[in-house]
This record gives sequence, structure tokens and C-alpha cells, in this order.
Amino acid sequence: QVQLVESGGGLVQPGGSLRLSCAASGSIFYRMGWYRQAPGKQREWVGTIIRDGTTNYADAVKGRFTVSRENDKNTVFLQMNSLKREDTAVYYCYSDDRFVGYSRSWGQGTQVTVSS
Repeated sequence: QVQLVESGGGLVQPGGSLRLSCAASGSIFYRMGWYRQAPGKQREWVGTIIRDGTTNYADAVKGRFTVSRENDKNTVFLQMNSLKREDTAVYYCYSDDRFVGYSRSWGQGTQVTVSS
């Protein structure tokens, strides 16, 4: 049902910034957010924004990353500041159609590489 289109990944130096975007189509979102998976590591939750605007973040990114959404559109952003080498990962966006008993849709992922 839901199609997700991601953009914004790339190569950035430590301390730099990058902004990812993910646009959903096909239905109204109730929850959208981001996961990431570093090489050899398990997939890790990054942050979420709920339809009412409430946000939550993993401890590892608090104070550096911000999840936001575009008004009147099912588009979510991940603003990443003060990037560290350990932030290198494939970043995946997701969308849930409801708060409970949801059907989750995933983007294909976008590579973020933090390196000097």
C-alpha cells in the first residue's frame, strides 16, 4: 500500500551535517521514523514522530538528530548534526498506518558515511 521514497544520503566529514527525507504515499501516516544498520551490527532504532507531533529519540542521537515532518504531507525528515564516524550506517525510514496493530512499510534505505 504505502510507498516510501528516501533521499539525502551521502558522504560527510565528522562534525558535519546531513538531512535525510522520506516521503510516503498511498495512505495517511500515524507514525513515521528512522532505523539504521551499521556494518556487522543489528538494526537500531533512531527516532520517531507521531501524527500529533510527538517525537522520541534513541539515547545515542539525542541532542544531535531531529525528526520532523512536513505539514499536510506524509513526509518525514532526519536532520543529523555533529555527525560521528559511528553514525555511519544505512538509514531506513518507516511508516505505520495506525498506532496499535499497525502495518509497517519500509523504505529501501540510504547510505550515510561519515569519514575524513
